[in-house]
Amino acid sequence: MNSFDILVPHLPESVNTAQVVKWHKNIGDIIEIDEILVEIETDKIILEVPAISSGILHTIFEAQGSIVRSQQILGKIKHVKNVIKKSLDKIKNNISEKKELNDNKELNIKINDTLSPKVRRLVSCHNIKDFKFQGTGVNNRITPQDIEIYMNNKNKNNENNQIKYNVEKKLNHIYERTSTKIKMSNVRKCIAKRLLSVKQNTAILTTFNEVNMKPIIKLREKYGEEFKEKYGVKLGFMSFYVKAVIEGLKRFPEINAMIDKDEIIQYHYYDISIAVSTSKGLVTPILKDANLMSMSEIEKKIKKFAIQANESKLSIEDLTGGNFTITNGGIFGSLFSTPIINPPQSAILALHNIKNRPVVLDNKICIRPMMYIALSYDHRIIDGKEAVGFLVNIKKILEDFNRIILHI
Repeated sequence: MNSFDILVPHLPESVNTAQVVKWHKNIGDIIEIDEILVEIETDKIILEVPAISSGILHTIFEAQGSIVRSQQILGKIKHVKNVIKKSLDKIKNNISEKKELNDNKELNIKINDTLSPKVRRLVSCHNIKDFKFQGTGVNNRITPQDIEIYMNNKNKNNENNQIKYNVEKKLNHIYERTSTKIKMSNVRKCIAKRLLSVKQNTAILTTFNEVNMKPIIKLREKYGEEFKEKYGVKLGFMSFYVKAVIEGLKRFPEINAMIDKDEIIQYHYYDISIAVSTSKGLVTPILKDANLMSMSEIEKKIKKFAIQANESKLSIEDLTGGNFTITNGGIFGSLFSTPIINPPQSAILALHNIKNRPVVLDNKICIRPMMYIALSYDHRIIDGKEAVGFLVNIKKILEDFNRIILHI
């Protein structure tokens, strides 16, 4: 028999270790080629490890919770000739059916020895297998009336037990003080470590502004259906935000930068990280060369990222790099926040809930759909003048999107 190693996939240089999250197969299970065997979690993503050969899972070297490295052996598959999963399943089903048939046969033998035909029919109808009660007939034989009394009592007991269970459950919920320990995932531990590091090692400052979103809303209302019909994707707000951010980064290159020891690296390309919330935490897949993408391409890519993130299907390449991050807490109802920088980047833009508020326009009070925006930045390399200017530029573009076309 040939054996095949189950290996940890190649991890990028920035990812040193991963954690075994879940084995989908047990030792001795039949394995088919390309079937997912195990999930491992890095500090950025969950990776699925498929079988490179069919056979039997022979050995598991690294159990759930183990910390592993790139190309480390997780287990072994033994390749067995003429092992066909469907055939084995059929054999198992046949064995199960025969066992059930034998069990029923033994029960029928006992029933036939002691019960009348009418009682046997009642027993079969109600699926009664417990004959510990005594009959009231001649020689303590069980009568149809005994079956009826037994079933009434059983139903009554079941009802009482259910009521008792519901009451106890409510009382426990009201009076018990309970707690649960949940082990932090690799993703959550990495998020905690990175955020703490940012707070300790950067000079974070946040500046705010507000945007009248009525012009963008009117654009979406006017062209939304036509856009969806042509490109097959909804015209969302994020593509407007991305375009505005790119124009801002072009005007203020100090923000499209990072610190490397005692040097500042300014990027001349625009890879925009988009914060996506998942059940395991926040991930930031990247729109690479976003300045070269159309609005429809941006919307399609973001939609794809959202689906992949919630299915843990993002690749390492999707999450590696990024010059600037956009996070939209508004989709969860957030009205105001101070975002934390996504290292090693130097700035992050937070968008919030769009709410109708009274504002003064042309010396008149009117109601407009307003949104607060916040820019957190590393004050070590970005001065307040540039940060405020960048945010004002974002505001101007969103309130008059024609500026994108005219480059003003």
